[in-house]
Amino acid sequence: MEVGRLPAELWRLVLTYLRLPDLGRCSLVCRAWYQLVLSLDKTRWRQLCLGCLQHRHPNWPNQPHVEPPSWREAFKQHFLASRIWTRNTQDLESSSCLSLFRRRKGRRRLCVGVGGEFGSLRAALAAASPYDCLVLLPGVHEEQGEVRLKVPVEVVGQGKLGDVALLASIDQHCPTARICNVVFMPSRFTPVLYKTTSGYVQFNNCNFENGQLQIHAPGTCQVKFCTFSQSSIHLHSVTLCILENCEFTGSENASVTVEGCPSSDHNWACKHLAVLAKSCAVSVQDSTPANSPVAEQDSWGESLLEPARTCNIVIGEERSSFLSAAGAQGLLDLAQEDTDFGENLQATKEKEYPALDSNSSDSDLCSNYGEDSQVPYKLPYQAHSLSHMLANVTRSRLESNKLHAFQRDLKLKSLKEELQQDKEAQSLANSLQGCIIRQCLFRDGKGGIFIYSRGQAKLEGNIFRDLTYAVRCIQNSKVIMLRNDIHHCKASGIFLRLSAGGLIADNNIHLNCEAGVDIRKGANPLVLCNKIHSGLRSGIVIVGNGKGIIRSNQIFGNKEAGIYILYNGNPAVSGNHIFQGLAAGIAVNENGRGQITGNVICENQWGGVDIRHGGDPILRNNLISCGYSDGVVVGKRGKGLIEGNAIYGNKGCGVWMMSSSLPHLINNQISHNSLYGVAVFCCKDNTGDYPPSQGGNESFQEEREGAGGENDPDSEEEYPPARRVISVALVELNSISHNRAAGLHVKSSKALNVIDNVIQANGDGGVAVLQSSQLTRIANNSISCNSRAGVLVEAKCQVELCGNGIYENSSHGIISKGEGVIVENDIIGNHRCGLQLLQAADMKVTKNRIQSFQDYGIALFDDAKGLVQENLIFQGRSKKSILRPVSNAEDCVVQNNTLLSFRKR
Repeated sequence: MEVGRLPAELWRLVLTYLRLPDLGRCSLVCRAWYQLVLSLDKTRWRQLCLGCLQHRHPNWPNQPHVEPPSWREAFKQHFLASRIWTRNTQDLESSSCLSLFRRRKGRRRLCVGVGGEFGSLRAALAAASPYDCLVLLPGVHEEQGEVRLKVPVEVVGQGKLGDVALLASIDQHCPTARICNVVFMPSRFTPVLYKTTSGYVQFNNCNFENGQLQIHAPGTCQVKFCTFSQSSIHLHSVTLCILENCEFTGSENASVTVEGCPSSDHNWACKHLAVLAKSCAVSVQDSTPANSPVAEQDSWGESLLEPARTCNIVIGEERSSFLSAAGAQGLLDLAQEDTDFGENLQATKEKEYPALDSNSSDSDLCSNYGEDSQVPYKLPYQAHSLSHMLANVTRSRLESNKLHAFQRDLKLKSLKEELQQDKEAQSLANSLQGCIIRQCLFRDGKGGIFIYSRGQAKLEGNIFRDLTYAVRCIQNSKVIMLRNDIHHCKASGIFLRLSAGGLIADNNIHLNCEAGVDIRKGANPLVLCNKIHSGLRSGIVIVGNGKGIIRSNQIFGNKEAGIYILYNGNPAVSGNHIFQGLAAGIAVNENGRGQITGNVICENQWGGVDIRHGGDPILRNNLISCGYSDGVVVGKRGKGLIEGNAIYGNKGCGVWMMSSSLPHLINNQISHNSLYGVAVFCCKDNTGDYPPSQGGNESFQEEREGAGGENDPDSEEEYPPARRVISVALVELNSISHNRAAGLHVKSSKALNVIDNVIQANGDGGVAVLQSSQLTRIANNSISCNSRAGVLVEAKCQVELCGNGIYENSSHGIISKGEGVIVENDIIGNHRCGLQLLQAADMKVTKNRIQSFQDYGIALFDDAKGLVQENLIFQGRSKKSILRPVSNAEDCVVQNNTLLSFRKR
């Protein structure tokens, strides 16, 4: 009959009364009939799928309210999977003609129970032929001894699930079997419900209560739509098995235990299971991209990042969503300010002065005098050795706007992008070995999955909640975790130790009582594109020689450090967005190390990066911004190479250091912070400290005892060979600008070297040395356009000022009350004295070039003493003398200076 002779709606109504075989025949008539049968997806196919007692809702138990994309396809997958057990064709398949003579398996239906043919399962098995169906009638079936399964059979419970209970221990000795719609309970003599050491067993729609399944290689299994109540599965060296759409509740130990390396002795069913696993694999391409807006709904229908205050921000052509509205606006303001500053500098640089042909890169910012009046008195410093630093700042650091570059380069990658670039991760994501666990629910028990002794497992789309731990992987084992939801664990969500590895990607890990991911004792996983948030402790902990590659994750809203590295932990941390944490963004403590590169670390309550107690990381090319405290904290005995970072807009200092620390701070841009650009303190201070709970209560005793010292030979291999060794804290080649207080604040009891930095346009002085019992060496810096003195040295401080350019600061060029040397500096255009020595200052001032517009070139007051000789001192606009030697000290020597006054021509 032609389909077009009746309306399609009427055909659909007629076809809803057909059984499955009839629907199949109708679909083979022609293309029009095939499309008509397909159109029954929401009606007849849905009815067939939900009405089958051997199956459950395709998205049970995690999303039973969510319909599958196609009910027909779901029903087809269920049907094909349920027939795998019959594919045990170990006949001589190499000869295709033999299949013509193969006898068809004749199946009998044997009823067991009250009113059936057999009174017990044991009796039915004794009479069964291969591939017979044994139907257990409703009731309780109890077997007194162990039941041996010697022929391939199918055991099916009649009625609804729960109508048939089986109290038995079954030991399978046949190649294949299937059990469906049965409630398993343990017998009196053993907790083992089912065991196989060589064959394949398939469980569909069964309940297991208070017992254990044991699968030993080369045996294997497929378990689907089953419930495990206080029950578990133990898999020993299994090559490939599949657990999917199962629920595990109330386990006293691990719900699933995977032990031993996958066996090379393959079961006949492995090739069929591999095909099934590939056909149903969770598609990485369909997963929610990791760089989607952080408030976007996840695949479980609830907001992943609910605590985050978020919005999209646009800088240039790039979009990001890791900042709150306040943080975003702040960075935009800072970017605009820097752009304006760069334009001003460039305009000033290009301006030619007719009298002296001077090029000043900073003068327009700080000058309070009319241009016409100052031009004749302005000295050029273009030829000075530091002038190139000002030009470089103008061109590369400010005009290019480093924030824009960071914003572009540090965009969060999706898992698809990561896998395209990382072949190792791609290989892990596609691997099919060991135990595959998909779309399962683990809840209200002690443990989820325990993998040990070189075991392998792949976990996709599971939910772990209200457990002690979700996944524990140890002893050279490997775990691959994709798109799992792990929350409300009483300890760590994922725990790896003893050289464990694998891939942890695109998971939602949140609200756990300990760390979201805990990596210890040589474990070395790939942790990619996860959302790790709202934890009651740290997001990720790397302890006791733990390693790992931690990349492209969103880590936010954790109560302690987003990433916590200690006891020789040495991960590679790159491309992550770490924000809105209630403590530090990244904490490196107790000889922890690591290479921390290319991360966005913002809006954390404490230091963006906190380094203490022997912590010695490489911190390179990160954006550390908008924190509620300091950008980088280097606490007691902290070390590390801090290079190429943009440290912007933090409410504390840009970099806070203790004098007992030994960092190497090089080539960073430190600007627009609310306190000092760089601050060095000699004693403990509340600034930058952890909250009392930070790192204080973690259980690290094992790692503390086993961790090697700083010279542990195993710890050296990860360091780049070109890393420079320093014996004194070193601040060099940094741009420190637009900070609200001084650019560099020193209150130290240890030596400090400050070399080749640009320190400009800060809201207080350029450099303030308030305490320095050992030598602070300040050499070859450009210190300009700061709101107060270029350099301030307080009493009893030891300072060496050598080769600096100190230009156009709003107060004195240098104020010194301390001791030391001021040699070969260019001190030009400051609005007060070029150099002022006060109180009991004892300085050797030689070979400097000094000019002041409004005040003395050099002024000596009080009991200042020392040697002032061979300086070149120019008169400014003021009618005051060039030199004011009014010191009361007898041993203040002023000699052989060249004084040049202005002559009008």
